[in-house]
Amino acid sequence: MTRGLGSPRQGGEDMTYAPGGQGRGRPAAPVTVVMPTYNEAASLPRTAELVLGQQVPDLHLKVVDDSSPDGTGRIAEELAEKYNADGRRRMSVLHRVEKDGLGRAYAAGMSAALAEGAAYVVQMDADGSHPAEALPRMLEAAIEADAGLVIGSRYVAGGSLDEEWGWHRKALSKFANGYARTVLGTHQISDITAGFTMWRADVLTAVDVHSLDSAGYSFQVELKFKAVRGGCQVVEIPIRFEERTEGVSKMSLGTQIESAMIPLRLRRRYRR
Repeated sequence: MTRGLGSPRQGGEDMTYAPGGQGRGRPAAPVTVVMPTYNEAASLPRTAELVLGQQVPDLHLKVVDDSSPDGTGRIAEELAEKYNADGRRRMSVLHRVEKDGLGRAYAAGMSAALAEGAAYVVQMDADGSHPAEALPRMLEAAIEADAGLVIGSRYVAGGSLDEEWGWHRKALSKFANGYARTVLGTHQISDITAGFTMWRADVLTAVDVHSLDSAGYSFQVELKFKAVRGGCQVVEIPIRFEERTEGVSKMSLGTQIESAMIPLRLRRRYRR
């Protein structure tokens, strides 16, 4: 039987999960957190510690480093050696030779995670802005709702932005999110620009992340748009989006222009 993206699985696939690692049915399937990095040497050790400290069965952290000049790739390898010391493969590093966009880094990391057998793939920042403690809730929501996508949302009830964000940054963030939702008609998603997401493997395979046009941050929007068009079931859970603890934002003018143009291109392409 053929099913759309995110539609319920047919009988015999009990993947019940309980926070703390004890499932009522068989253990939850492997989860890989894909974390692109560029000059995140100061923040990565703490973020890796928080991620790998979560009580999620079969959790793996995959860092995708774009040849960071500050040595992030080397630090990631040292962390992987530390976390894999007990014989379990809990962390790995994918080194890329050039920095050609967040979207390209995610596509490479997601493809590798799928090839290694991940059942769920998480998109997560290395700068501490995404709460690692939400990972068990995201997995629980994915399994209970049989959702193809779970979004850590700033814009559902209970979600919030760090108070250190000035009013202009909050206004710009809300405008960008509202703009993309309006242009694409994806009003069923409250936070389409969110970067903290959990995807079921079959959804990512069907979308084909390497087919996306976006190289930068707009990858987040294009991926959700194509998944929803394919019938993916989406669940959003509230998170608090923190100010980054170390380093500087990688949002360039070119990235902002791409983020404004991609929704228009997608609307023109899919309304022909």
